[in-house]
Amino acid sequence: MRRARVVSVPVTDYIAFEHACSWQNVEAGESVRWLDRAHASDLLLPGNDFWLVDGQRVLFNLFDGAGTPIAKQLTDDPGVVRSAAVSFEAVWERAVDHAAFAIA
Repeated sequence: MRRARVVSVPVTDYIAFEHACSWQNVEAGESVRWLDRAHASDLLLPGNDFWLVDGQRVLFNLFDGAGTPIAKQLTDDPGVVRSAAVSFEAVWERAVDHAAFAIA
């Protein structure tokens, strides 16, 4: 399993908490990478956080302006899935491994 996080730097307290806890994901075998949002400006990314499931479905997580989860959208539309997969790979190639990503 791979997880890529695009974050604003300096990070919020919540993102710092996620970073501090991610060692558990890594220890369980997950690959985690982080990308400073400042290095993603030229990437075409979906407007919402998402999970790409088995390369066949995308689950979008919707949040309000305060960051509170408000809904989820699941799609198996091949065009949307393909677009999300391309976006994820672009982030993955550019992102920094969890162990090397320092939270200031």
